[in-house]
Order: sequence, then C-alpha cells, then structure tokens
Amino acid sequence: MKATTFRRLINLWPPFFFAGIRAKRISDDFREADVALQLHWYNRNYVGSHFGGNLFSMTDPWFMLMLLQVLGPKYLVWDRAATIEFVTPGRGTVTARFRLDDAQIADVIDKTANGDKYLPTFHVDILDAQGQLVAKVTKTVYIRLKSAHRPAAG
Repeated sequence: MKATTFRRLINLWPPFFFAGIRAKRISDDFREADVALQLHWYNRNYVGSHFGGNLFSMTDPWFMLMLLQVLGPKYLVWDRAATIEFVTPGRGTVTARFRLDDAQIADVIDKTANGDKYLPTFHVDILDAQGQLVAKVTKTVYIRLKSAHRPAAG
C-alpha cells in the first residue's frame, strides 16, 4: 500500500478519528511518520489539557506499523509493552515524530536472522507547538521471522 493511501485510511480509523489524532505525514518508505493531536472540547480532560489516554493513543501503533511495512511479510511484528511519562500538561496541538533509521533496521535484521525473537525499544517525545516536552513514550516491539522463513534447526 502506498504511504499516502495508508495515511488517509488510518486517519479514518475510529480510535484516531474520534480522538482528534491525525497522521500528518508518512514517508514513502514508511521510516518516518508525523502525528498530531489537536485539543478540542471532546478530547480535553477536567483541567483543560489533553486527556492522557489520547496522548498515549497517538503513539500506540506507529513503530509496529512502520516496522511491518519496512521489514515486509516475512516478519511477525507486535507491540509488546509501552510506558508513558507525562512531563507537562499538553495544550493546543501536540505532535510526535516517529523515525526508524538504517542502523535500527539493520540491527533488527541482524538480531532476528537466526530465527530468534527480538525485543527492541523505541522512544518518541510528544511536543507542544512551542517545542516543549509534554510526554516521553517508550515502546517495546516483538519482532521475529515467521516460521516459514526461519533457518532450519540443526
């Protein structure tokens, strides 16, 4: 699927659409994604800042989805664990920039080449419009070659 088509479809996905989360850009090679969350009356908390669950949701699927596209159909890729550290209240529009570089991809391919699972950790910051840190997110992803593509034991 082309990145532009993927971006349009994920923006219509109900958990994103109804929370106000928007994929603003996905690179053609799926190694970069920029996601934004605008503050609206329907997604703010009691004190007028972004609801923490929406901040977390805006970061939830991206590393898994990007890795699925980059690595291709020979790999199993699942979200394994995640943590979020709220640093300051988010107001207005907040953004998260997801990046996978060549070294990270090479590391995944190397660590899974013998058929073992690999649990790399990825980090993304959520920033407000002034560039101030709102939250830090850490994602652990499960990656393994599918059984049909693993080296024969022995």
